[in-house]
Amino acid sequence: MKLRFYNAKILTMENENIIEGELHTENDKITFVGENAPEGKFDREIDLGGNLIIPGFKDAHTHTAMTFLRSFADDLPLNDWLYNQVFPHEAKLTEEAVYAFTQLGNMEYLTSGITSSFDMYMKLPAYVKACTDMGYRSVLCGSINDFGGTVEGIEDEFNEYNSGNPLISYQLGFHAEYTTKREILEGIAALSQKYKAPVYTHNSETKAEVEGCKERYGITPTQLFDKLGMLEYGGGGFHCVWFDERDMEIFRDKNLWMVTNPASNLKLASGVAPICKMRAAGMKNFAIGTDGAASNNSLDMFKEMFLVAGLQKVKEEDAAACPAFEVLEMATKGGALAMGLTDCDVLAAGKKADLAVIDLKQPNMQPLHNIAKNLVYAGGKQNVKMTVIDGKILYEDGKFTTVDADEIYERVNKLTKQICGD
Repeated sequence: MKLRFYNAKILTMENENIIEGELHTENDKITFVGENAPEGKFDREIDLGGNLIIPGFKDAHTHTAMTFLRSFADDLPLNDWLYNQVFPHEAKLTEEAVYAFTQLGNMEYLTSGITSSFDMYMKLPAYVKACTDMGYRSVLCGSINDFGGTVEGIEDEFNEYNSGNPLISYQLGFHAEYTTKREILEGIAALSQKYKAPVYTHNSETKAEVEGCKERYGITPTQLFDKLGMLEYGGGGFHCVWFDERDMEIFRDKNLWMVTNPASNLKLASGVAPICKMRAAGMKNFAIGTDGAASNNSLDMFKEMFLVAGLQKVKEEDAAACPAFEVLEMATKGGALAMGLTDCDVLAAGKKADLAVIDLKQPNMQPLHNIAKNLVYAGGKQNVKMTVIDGKILYEDGKFTTVDADEIYERVNKLTKQICGD
């Protein structure tokens, strides 16, 4: 399949410049970006009428199949929400349910211009099939904890899901320090050393989590992971709300990724991550995730971008803090690199054809003083006109091309009633 997008504005994310020109794809790759496009034959030529192409957003932390708990157990403290509502109902999930709930979540990603997600969940065969059946790209994150999984199982997953499927890859990981005994943590550290692979986990999401780790080990989660030799080959943490100066130094020195989840952290009253202080401490690697729909409750990168910028301005009491283009980098290029998708970070020849077309011909995108700022401060899902993954159009003008939306809605509601009751 060869696609030509012309009469386009293009924000490659290599820099802040807007290109007026064309973007061409062939199969899964971008073949041309710029002005003075070469002639060629295409399967489809799309006149964008001055609309914008950007790299697809990357949801760098989520639990996609948790769509079944959207608006189910809201307005509860974190521990009550997690242990009394989430865990008991997750225990009832079947392979069929994970497949359906994953496809629902992936559909929502597509409506937000998200072209890949970093997913931590269970029943991976069903999850992977849900993604590949609809052509959606995902990076899996290990989710072992005291309630399920083994270190040997994580190693098997690492090898199986890094076996060459162009849409699926895998990073070592575990749920969190407070749900995972030291023996397992040491096992994950050994795997990281064996494969020279990064490790990811929920890290310092709440104040209570950090205090509990200090009671158990005398140090913070980040410092514990460093002590165990888990961070020698990179990786990072999801949330990272309650970091001290030493935690920031470790993330800086180990070149780790901080993935912020502002909507979830607000809704669960976990706090506001100190991103500006982290940058001032020398940390350079930042990405954005939605977390799952049980705690967000939407999977919307536009909402997350606005919250990242707005919350930092309030936290720092400085309206100049956390400028828009930095946030847009976090949501696109940063997320791709955090997930190991080094060929999905920017729009350039040879990169993967993962992109979103943004409708600029809507009131909230006009006038065009600064397109990046429009996206971060004024943009919304209604502006996503098209989402392309691996050179295939999966979403266009409100329609999905690889799934039957009504059939999925019917299935997920039936399954949700079986799991959660009426």
